[in-house]
Amino acid sequence: METYLKNKKLTALGFLLIHAIAILIFTRGFLLTRTELPFHSTCSDVSLSPCLASPRSNHDSSSEPKPWMDKLTILQTLAFANDSSAKIFKAFADPPTTSLQRLKGLTTGGLPTFIDIGNSFGAPAIVEDNFINQLVLNGKRLVMMGDDTWTQLFPNQFQKSYPFPSFNVKDLDTVDNGCIEHLFPTLFKDDWDVLIAHFLGVDHAGHIFGVDSSPMINKLEQYNSVLEKVINILESQAGPGGLHENTMLIVMGDHGQTLNGDHGGGTAEEVETTMFAMSTKKHTTLVPPEFDTSSCKQNKDGKQMCISYIEQQHCQLCLGYPFLSEGAFIGHVNPELYALGSSSWNLDKSDLGNFGTQSAANEWMKHYVDVLCVNAWQVKRYIDVYSNSSVVGFSSDDMSRISDLYSAAEQNWSNSVKHILMDRNGDDGSTDISALLKEQIAEYLNFFSSVVELARSKWTEFNLNLMITGFGILVISLILQFLAVFHGDKSYAVGSWLSTGAAFTLFIVTIRACSFLSNSYILEEGKVANFLLATTGLIKLRYSVMRKTMRKEAFMFLAMVFVLRVSIDIGLTKQAATSQFMSSSPSWMLGIAPDHPALTYAIEIAPILSVVILICVLYVAIAKAPNEGVWKYVTVGSMLLQVTGGRNRIPQTVYVIGLVQLCLLASARMFCTEKDKNWAIRTVALVSACSSPIILLSGKQGSMLALVYLVAGYCIMRLEGVERRTKSDGQSKFSKLNPLCVVQWSLLSICMFFASGHWCAFDGLRYGAAFVGFDEFVLIRQAILLTIETFGFSIILSVFGLPLLIPFHSQTPQAHGEKRHQLFQMYMLFGVISATTVTATILCVTIQRRHLMVWGLFAPKFVFDVVDLILTDLLICLASAYYL
Repeated sequence: METYLKNKKLTALGFLLIHAIAILIFTRGFLLTRTELPFHSTCSDVSLSPCLASPRSNHDSSSEPKPWMDKLTILQTLAFANDSSAKIFKAFADPPTTSLQRLKGLTTGGLPTFIDIGNSFGAPAIVEDNFINQLVLNGKRLVMMGDDTWTQLFPNQFQKSYPFPSFNVKDLDTVDNGCIEHLFPTLFKDDWDVLIAHFLGVDHAGHIFGVDSSPMINKLEQYNSVLEKVINILESQAGPGGLHENTMLIVMGDHGQTLNGDHGGGTAEEVETTMFAMSTKKHTTLVPPEFDTSSCKQNKDGKQMCISYIEQQHCQLCLGYPFLSEGAFIGHVNPELYALGSSSWNLDKSDLGNFGTQSAANEWMKHYVDVLCVNAWQVKRYIDVYSNSSVVGFSSDDMSRISDLYSAAEQNWSNSVKHILMDRNGDDGSTDISALLKEQIAEYLNFFSSVVELARSKWTEFNLNLMITGFGILVISLILQFLAVFHGDKSYAVGSWLSTGAAFTLFIVTIRACSFLSNSYILEEGKVANFLLATTGLIKLRYSVMRKTMRKEAFMFLAMVFVLRVSIDIGLTKQAATSQFMSSSPSWMLGIAPDHPALTYAIEIAPILSVVILICVLYVAIAKAPNEGVWKYVTVGSMLLQVTGGRNRIPQTVYVIGLVQLCLLASARMFCTEKDKNWAIRTVALVSACSSPIILLSGKQGSMLALVYLVAGYCIMRLEGVERRTKSDGQSKFSKLNPLCVVQWSLLSICMFFASGHWCAFDGLRYGAAFVGFDEFVLIRQAILLTIETFGFSIILSVFGLPLLIPFHSQTPQAHGEKRHQLFQMYMLFGVISATTVTATILCVTIQRRHLMVWGLFAPKFVFDVVDLILTDLLICLASAYYL
């Protein structure tokens, strides 16, 4: 018997390894990073370009004002003033909008890749060419202060650096105060050329409190005060010969935020941010209207307000001159930024002496055309090298189209040079220089836009061979698991392929798997699971009515399903408020006034009542159970932990006690001789030991969710017991395994994931839970806490609580062995359901890999389901060792 069960434990471990291998292979094909080129350019490379022959050696959106809007008043005052040398841009970022990807995009000029999100908590050094590297190579002195991600991305590049830890999202002030401490003294020194100050308070305030909150408003007002002081210092020393005579100030955000304060996806709130640029020169070159992206409107005082537009990959060259980056740079020099920056250079004053005149505009365009020529040559060189170096590269048709556009631009440039020279020689046959220059600029901008469009459409190099291989291995493992459930030991497995329970179970699992092929059903996954759970509840109700027993439990189960549906809808209101995909179908819960007094009182009282009820239930369970030593004491300890709370010490105490409880249970399991007689109390002890940290991390809703889960699980257990007693022969063994109860348990766990306020997107994570009890950021510790909070109810309690579905009392001794075999079959079926979900998701992302929503919807769904499966397999292995 023991040898047989040992083989079963190894079987569970084997499926974990197979799933991990399959997912790893598929991921290598689906989430490939862009090929990073290790080449770096030098200024001498410009001699290779054809540009030395130069004659010179509306998105206007208006919305209802919010309390957090328009807090940086100093920037608006400067940008909207007459004859201003400052501009405000609406900047657009490419998703994913996590901080690491945006910093890489800003410094390399390239597009981010989805898989880099995994590196957001441990940034690797950038190996591609970037403007930080080029600044250092050109002898510039760099000073950095603030977010320590900069020193991770660019080690040993800064002459001075003052990094501060950036991942404690509960800390709003440490990084900002550190920046302020070093920023103002540095502005009075002349030992630097480029200064980077990366503040984080607004980002953290959004994560913890949301955008529409007092801490967010306070932070914005603090930033406005800091900026006023910075600008006053710059302007006070901007005169001729002054320290900041040729200084350019850029204030920008690397990404936006949803109303919940999160970021990482591709919604408008996340990809749209602001950039402010100011030159200390009082006059700047006018941009020809053809290349001016400004959108103007009048404010309530009748004052003209103009905002320009820029994409963030074009910001790499905003420091005044183009870098010949051999990295992923595919952007172009923005004309409006170039106009601002040109006033800070030491150009020939005779060229640009008469600001606003046609001759000055022509001279500026000549300089700008020179810059675009080098810029276009650099981008073309990068595309050529990338296509030759990458495993896949770009297709020959794409390369031919890009080459034709570049050739056309270069041919036009040659003609422009000829006419400019004729104009300088006084040839009367020369054509309108202004029109020629504008046409040349348009040709280059057309080339740049085509390159960006190509990169966006084909940057991710899907390896279909790896994707199909991974999918195939997963399908094979699914078949093997399926056979283990339906054709395992004949005494305990599902009795017939054609049995009603098996057929209905297969139907439910298949319907849910097929729903993943539609983006609409993925968005409504919680509702779909709740609907299927309600369907199984109606089946159980019908059975109870026919048998005239357990009708109260059947109705109670349906009531809990309704409560979960309401909770899921509340979660969807949070998601719909920020989702670009759900705005057209808001939840019916949006109609409930959140500030209604009755609702406010209920929110405060319900958690307390739930804790009291949970303690009473545990007390009753302990009172009725026989004295089982350590198992019982562990459960009593969990009952006491339900009433704890606090900032740091008390949560840490809960974690320590919970860990000690688990160690005691593991030790008792190893040395217990009566392994089969204490199954019930062992299960309750393990679940209660795990529940205390989960409830604590879940916040106020934790105790209410735990109560709903307890009642719904109890109803499933009772209703399953009725069917078992009815179908059993009542003598020597249990009835065949009924898979419907396991499906109900699985659907209940899925509903718990969405009812707890999560969804399959990175902005659906509650990052603040990772810091409950801690102020400092430690990667492994915070990752564990975040995982427990995210998957606590849906996976951890579900896997460890699965034995509750098997009756604990039997009239015959051999039933103890039989229930261990059936428990293994139950775990295999639970694993089959999870593996089926991942298989369907993988098929979906394979088919939809070129879909518009692939990175915003399908890829996050894939990541969450993969983590779900691996964690489920791992916990099944641990549960098998504990119970079997």
